Amino acid sequence: MQNENPTTDAAPVAAPAAPATTPAASVEPTVTVATPTDVVPNARETASTTDHSALDNAAPSADTGSESVVPTTSSIAAAAAAAATPTAVPSSVRIEVLLEECIKKNASDLHIQVGLPPILRVDGALQPIQNTPVLNEDMIEKLVFSTLDSMQRETLSKDKEFDYSFSFGDIARFRVNAFNEKGNLAAAFRLIPTKMPTVDELGMPQVVSTFADFPRGLVLVTGPTGSGKSTTLAALINKINTEKSVHIVTIEDPIEFTHKSKRSVIVQREVHYDTFSFARALKSALRQDPDVVLLGEMRDLETISSAITIAETGHLVFATLHTNSAAQSIDRMIDVFPAEQQPQIRSQLSAVLMAVCSQRLVPAIGGGRVVAAEIMIANSAVRSIIREGKTHQLDTTIQTGANEGMQTMDRTLAKLVQQGTITYDNAREYAVDMHEFERLVKGV
Repeated sequence: MQNENPTTDAAPVAAPAAPATTPAASVEPTVTVATPTDVVPNARETASTTDHSALDNAAPSADTGSESVVPTTSSIAAAAAAAATPTAVPSSVRIEVLLEECIKKNASDLHIQVGLPPILRVDGALQPIQNTPVLNEDMIEKLVFSTLDSMQRETLSKDKEFDYSFSFGDIARFRVNAFNEKGNLAAAFRLIPTKMPTVDELGMPQVVSTFADFPRGLVLVTGPTGSGKSTTLAALINKINTEKSVHIVTIEDPIEFTHKSKRSVIVQREVHYDTFSFARALKSALRQDPDVVLLGEMRDLETISSAITIAETGHLVFATLHTNSAAQSIDRMIDVFPAEQQPQIRSQLSAVLMAVCSQRLVPAIGGGRVVAAEIMIANSAVRSIIREGKTHQLDTTIQTGANEGMQTMDRTLAKLVQQGTITYDNAREYAVDMHEFERLVKGV
């Protein structure tokens, strides 16, 4: 396992020797996996030297054989109590064993916290790892610190929380948020498997694949955390990289999907290590001769303004927002600006916006998860609504734009229920308009 940050003083659990072909100065220590085959250590991935593609853990799982036991809170507590008995506690807990179990179960996340055994999220449900102990403060510190270098430990101690990513050899990558809770260290590890899917493999509507063909403009992929936004964007960037000879610049915090330059030239910049902030990276992006810019997250007025400006200057910009619908995405972008600037921003946004994909991952019947997406294409009606500030009318426009590839979230969920892909109860939890959803399910 190697850390993604360019330092040389990491302190992992175990550090096998670097391959002879890798320069000693660039090799990061790795962790030995508890399998018959050792993980080959790698240098920190760069666009020019690696072929590590990644499937975001939020992507729909094709593995229907994964365990889908949905434990209640009491079952997790029971597991904690059982594991706390002397006979249930193994002699040691190693991070590579827990990460390997996460990969084996095709879990999206691994949670470690004082007072509980390690917890996996499988098909959206939490379940404890069997035969593991309740973790104490020392165990947590050992597990987390084995994935950090000294600089990162110092940052975590000072800031009380820290985002980073690392490679688990050639097997997988993990995005991590280490943080403090009740005065104790805790962490959430998100699995990013190495296989990058296509848009079709994700189960996305076919129209989403055409987003990669836009010559310029702004494309938004929205949804809550864990809804597969990063996977969708990675699939689109990979499509461009495979089919076009362009310059792609990504700005991420942290880098999740590593791309190898194919027909395109890809530059991947990580906030805090390759640049100080999203805003600063966006300002310099125009001087880097980009054709395509991927912005990991639009967080504030400055980043939203910069993204619109880059799209206005003839570039294709992909970005994410933590919003639940196309209409909400438009309102969020405009509302961050002062009232006197909002009419101008509406005009600018109406001119550069190309499409919005708002997505969720819904538990599937038989295991795994499937994507449900709301799609809005910026036609003349959509642009007029945005410009005039009538975003409440967008849902109606989406409903009437099916011939252009548009679809509402409720219609998508109803279709999945009718196909027998997801249950009615699960679909209800993600419905936007309950009455409209029920009408669509009944085919009225």
